[in-house]
Order: sequence, then structure tokens, then C-alpha cells
Amino acid sequence: MALRIDALDGLRDRLVGLDDVTAPVVVGCSGGADSLTLLAVAVDRGLDPIAVHVDHGLREGSAAEADVVADAARLLCATFVATGVEQELYLGPNLEARARDARYAALEAVADAHGATAVLVGHTADDQAETVLLALLRGSAGPGLAGMPVRRGRIVRPLLRIRRAETEACCAALGLDPVHDPTNDDVTFRRAWIRHEVLPMLAAGAGRDLVPVLVRQAEVLRDESEYLDGLARAAWPPSAHDAPAAALARLPRALARRAVRAWLGPPPPSFDEVERVLAVAAGEARATELAGGRRVHRSGGQMHVRRDR
Repeated sequence: MALRIDALDGLRDRLVGLDDVTAPVVVGCSGGADSLTLLAVAVDRGLDPIAVHVDHGLREGSAAEADVVADAARLLCATFVATGVEQELYLGPNLEARARDARYAALEAVADAHGATAVLVGHTADDQAETVLLALLRGSAGPGLAGMPVRRGRIVRPLLRIRRAETEACCAALGLDPVHDPTNDDVTFRRAWIRHEVLPMLAAGAGRDLVPVLVRQAEVLRDESEYLDGLARAAWPPSAHDAPAAALARLPRALARRAVRAWLGPPPPSFDEVERVLAVAAGEARATELAGGRRVHRSGGQMHVRRDR
């Protein structure tokens, strides 16, 4: 039976992605206001949540933050699990991306162990706006500017229409004292720079709060992107065993790029990599190397991808 939580009264009608989610679920809980509010949402909806704290071990005192999550889980009558990440996973460039990937892998592992139907994460409307601006700085096309999807696989983001300030107010109403991650204030990290400097400057210049504008833009682009992705998958390749190069080369460029991304799968290829694959399809190159140990080549009129592990 769900435990109705009064602090959520103003948020329930703006939650997304939960209509077909059933118990149990994993909730990624850093101890911040967003994730603690999400844990309360899962309890409120009777989803039998497992609050999972992933300790990255990247800064002093991070392990103690698990106690904040454990206390919140106890207050909300939720299950609590603490897990860690092997430090070897952080070797290499782009620490933020590696930490994110390690965190999701840890959450998925707990979900497998507990038979969870979904992994809920606490990204808010503010996070979505920051993600859109990050994508803009990277020169991303439509799919990148569409921001984070409500759902991808088992990952669900129910708070994408909820503001960060609202999660802080929710925690205050529940008597919770969220963790404050100091790296969120460090503007040497690009997301923190956008949060504390770029977005406020743009909002001041525009004379309005830009977070709802960017969130709406992301939703519109997401709908359009998913529609075009569907057209691209239907257009090429004809089957798992038939990937004719000439047919790919004849597609309109917008569909061809999306067809290549869908065909290659993760990790998502960059724009330049997609263009090189299309050059192979057009006979302008024999083969090309891609990130993730992949090599695409053309043989007998067919496109082939080899994955070296």
C-alpha cells in the first residue's frame, strides 16, 4: 500500500514516465535533494523502492553520504543498499563521463540482483536545461539538443518537469537534510560553469527564466527526433543480415545519418564518424575506424561493422 506523502502534493501532476512502472524499482540516491525527493516519489506511488547509494570514492568524506541516504530510506520505509565503484574504471580521460557510466552500471547491477523493473534517477528541469546547453557547446545535432529522454531502457527520469528548488523545498518539508556536493560549485567543471555563470547570464540578458524555455525546446526536438529515427530505421538497413551500401548512400542525408547511428548502436558515433561511414557507403573510402574499437568497411556491396573487444 502506498504511503501518501503530503510534501509531494504540488509535484504529482508533473511527474513523467511512471505510468507503466511497477514495483520494485531502484532509485539512484546520492543524498542530494533531487534524489531524496525522487525516493519519496517512489514510496508515495507504492513502487517498493530500493535506495542505492553509489560511492565513487573520488573525494574525502563521500562514504559518509551513504548515511544520509540510509536515514532517509529508514524514514520513508524504503530498502537501502550501498555500493561502490572500482577505481580502475576512472583511468583515462573525461572523468565526469566515466563516473556517470560507472554509476549507471552499479545501479543496473543492483536492479538485476533485486529484480527491479526500472532504475529511477533524479534529473530535474534545471538539469535538462544545462544538458541542452552542454550539447549546444559540443555542436550536437537534433538528438543531442533534445536533451535527456524520460526513459531509455530501464532508466527513467520522473522529475524532468520539476525544478531543483522544488526538490529542496520538498526535503525541507520532510525534515531531510540533503547532502551538498562541493563539485557542483566548482566552475572548472563545465556543467557547474553553465549552472552558476552561463545560465544566469543568459537569463539576465533575455529578461526571463530560460529553464522552462530550454525544457520545452528539448521536448519538441525529442518528439521530432524520435519520429525521424523511426523513419530512418524503417528505411535502412532492410534486415540484420542485409545492409546494402548503395541504398544507404541514396537516402536523404538527414535519414542516412540517423540510420547509421541506429545501425552502429552504442557508443554513439560522433558527427564526423557518421560522415566517414557515409563516405564508405558512397564508395569514397574503403573503410573507417570508429570509437569503441569498431571498423566499418564495404564489401560485395554490403556495409559491415567489426567490433574489436
